[in-house]
Amino acid sequence: MRADAKKNYDRLLAIAREAVIEHGADASLRDIARRAEVGMGTLYRHFPTREALLEALLSTDLDALTEKAKQLQATTSPADALATWFREGVAFTRTFGGVVDLMASALDDHDSALHASCTAVRSAGALLLERAQEAGAARTDIDGIDLFALMASLAWLGDQPAFASRVDRLSETIANTILA
Repeated sequence: MRADAKKNYDRLLAIAREAVIEHGADASLRDIARRAEVGMGTLYRHFPTREALLEALLSTDLDALTEKAKQLQATTSPADALATWFREGVAFTRTFGGVVDLMASALDDHDSALHASCTAVRSAGALLLERAQEAGAARTDIDGIDLFALMASLAWLGDQPAFASRVDRLSETIANTILA
């Protein structure tokens, strides 16, 4: 990639991150391009769809959450690893309003740009859960899909003004309920 194209790409991602944190997944693409001081053609050349932009934006964080699960598995007790990862996963989903819908639909859509990252993070959580279950530290009546659904539910609650203030408490309640 040419230096000026790389500069535009990086600037678009930085501005998109701010916009999605501020306005959610439906942030205006026109506003992102304007704030990045590029034209819409430049934005679409780098990111042909909204999903492509969100994939580039979210994949780094999703991949980091997947890596965090591997690190925790290697260095932390099964119960602590699961609880820590769950809390960090909920925090991630709350950072970007409205992305939980995209992530949930991406799991079943193999053509989605987010499919690989979402599947990897769900699998990483499932491995932590299985490890905690094998150690007798987590309930055995849930699986990795349930764990991901609980995180998504909390993210959805965080997007609702009437419930947003309860998410941290409910996150702790759920984390403690998952652990045996």
